[in-house]
Amino acid sequence: MDNMWSREFFLSPSTLWSGYTLAVVTLIFVWQIAPRFFLRRTSESNDPLVSIASPSRQNGRISDVIITDLDLKLLMENLDEPPVLQNNKWESVVDKRNDSLSYSVKSCKPKDGGPLKYLSTTTFNDCSPETLRDFYMDNSYRKDWDKTLIDHEQLQLDESNGTEFGRTIKKFPLLTPREYVLAWRIWEGRDGTYYCYSKECEHPSAPRRKKYVRVGLFRSGWRIREVPGRNSCQIKMVHQEDAGLNAEMAKMIFAKGIWSYVCKMDKALRKYSAVKRIQLTSTVSAITFVQKVPLSLDSTGERADPEVSVSEECNKKKLSRKPSKKVIANGLIIAGGVICLARGHTNFSAKVAMAYILSKLTKRRETSLH
Repeated sequence: MDNMWSREFFLSPSTLWSGYTLAVVTLIFVWQIAPRFFLRRTSESNDPLVSIASPSRQNGRISDVIITDLDLKLLMENLDEPPVLQNNKWESVVDKRNDSLSYSVKSCKPKDGGPLKYLSTTTFNDCSPETLRDFYMDNSYRKDWDKTLIDHEQLQLDESNGTEFGRTIKKFPLLTPREYVLAWRIWEGRDGTYYCYSKECEHPSAPRRKKYVRVGLFRSGWRIREVPGRNSCQIKMVHQEDAGLNAEMAKMIFAKGIWSYVCKMDKALRKYSAVKRIQLTSTVSAITFVQKVPLSLDSTGERADPEVSVSEECNKKKLSRKPSKKVIANGLIIAGGVICLARGHTNFSAKVAMAYILSKLTKRRETSLH
């Protein structure tokens, strides 16, 4: 019994040295790894690419960033029809024109499933990009000519990033009215090109109602720009929506009615007066807070490599999610040092060598953090 107590409370100098060494090296290990782990967790919590299924809510408002510049990047890639998009089996739906406009649209069934995707191009003669932009975003005026639109209300406007939230009710023949709760955002390029991207979301001010069918998936975006050498402008749109209809039936209804709808839209555009535009711009909306297209994406400048992130900040966040090979290697060396020094039987030269290695790793850490 006496020997047991003496072993627990009276330690030899070599054992004490080993214990202190273990504690010191462990602290160095924590000091080496913890900051990177902390920064990684912080970057993940601040990642703007948040899920829209459960947005943060404060006082009946959505505080998360629903639409980002990454959405704009993907929209631009789709509108430019990259080889990956061209590999999809596209089928022409409508290709018509008259004296004031031309319209063509094609559709494809995504390989990963989901509703049909449509890609349309409409050219309006004698029209400016600004007028067409305001016309498309004027939901108040849309009620006058679009008889499928029953109601529209603005739910929220985030002035910090220009994102607008709204609720729209549409009625189609023989169908239960569809309810759209959407978020959208507008960008302007240096050459006067406009982009808009919209997608579905949930909003505390728009609870679900039994008398409407809530559209569960809605991804739509367009680009409006001037046609070179002509007094015309073009809007190119990519659209995907799940309104709860059979895919083939939805395609047939679309093909039968879209040209008539586009012609009605053109007539309404010609009647869109300066007074209506003034009324629109006097109302605070996404047009009021149009965002600038990032320089890395602006087509008038040098287009950034598609593999490069939209911004350095996003790039840093992506990189910080995985520890580098150097960090892992340093951690293994330190762990080995802990085991080696903690045993208490290592000769003096080995201890000096290990101390030297630890000092080098400490210097590397300080350099990498600056």
